[in-house]
Amino acid sequence: MTKPKERKKEKISVASEIDRIEERKSLCEDSLERAEFRRRREELSDQEREALEDEMTIMTERIQKYENQLEELRGENRRNMLLSVALLLISALFYYAFNS
Repeated sequence: MTKPKERKKEKISVASEIDRIEERKSLCEDSLERAEFRRRREELSDQEREALEDEMTIMTERIQKYENQLEELRGENRRNMLLSVALLLISALFYYAFNS
């Protein structure tokens, strides 16, 4: 029996999942850029600088996680495309074999 979250995830296409993760990755990259800009431009106390660096570390880890997920999803998308092309070729082969 699948969990409700897994059932919901199964209904999402690979392409829309890729788009969703790319959107999240983009938001994290924007947050990381703002944090880096703030670190360079503002006078921060040691505590503020440490908190900002922790935030930057978290954002970097999230970006890496999203990149790994995207790599897996793109591989799955390629496999699905190859399977679709193979099925199309097999169907065309049968069509021409039995209608000739």
